[in-house]
Amino acid sequence: MEFQEVVRKRKMVRSFEDRPLSREIVEKLLANAQRAPSAGFSQAYAFLVFDGKEEVQLFWSVADPERKGWSTKWPDLYNAPLVVVPCSEKDVALDRYARPDKGWTDRSESHWPVPYWDIDTAMAAMLILLSAVDLGLGALFFGIFRMRELKEAFGIPERVTPIGAIAIGHPKPYDRPSPSIETVGRRPAAQVVHRGAWGRHEGGAA
Repeated sequence: MEFQEVVRKRKMVRSFEDRPLSREIVEKLLANAQRAPSAGFSQAYAFLVFDGKEEVQLFWSVADPERKGWSTKWPDLYNAPLVVVPCSEKDVALDRYARPDKGWTDRSESHWPVPYWDIDTAMAAMLILLSAVDLGLGALFFGIFRMRELKEAFGIPERVTPIGAIAIGHPKPYDRPSPSIETVGRRPAAQVVHRGAWGRHEGGAA
């Protein structure tokens, strides 16, 4: 699939068919995620993978045990055969920048204007979303609101931060888009593209 088509077709899918993904597809998604850019090539991200019906249901039993989050509007979300939890590893980035070629031996977070370990992990998540489209699949990135329970249940270290989760699978033909698309709509370029200075849009007018 051409890249522009992948970008155009990229959307959040919330209804999946109840059928598995091949091992080859799962490994390709994870391999692509590891191609994400990262500060100093620190690769301060990791992926907790729930592959197959049994593991995915175990994930949901912790992340959404009462099925409150999606069961009314999108019950087929729970059919997704793969859930990937991208995790940000702050200490990996801090350790990388304490090496001689960087020299921040104190490992202080004050050197960082923004938490690039989180940003790099989000880039990896986007590669998963785009790869899913390229492979003819659907994917949904969603927040985790039972963070403490998730970390305890699956042994995620205290200083490792899941930034969300991605459900992946074969989309159902009737998947309904989020109502937010109609409620909010896409912001026009004139509001989000600032040329040369904030508030300066097409033609240089501020």
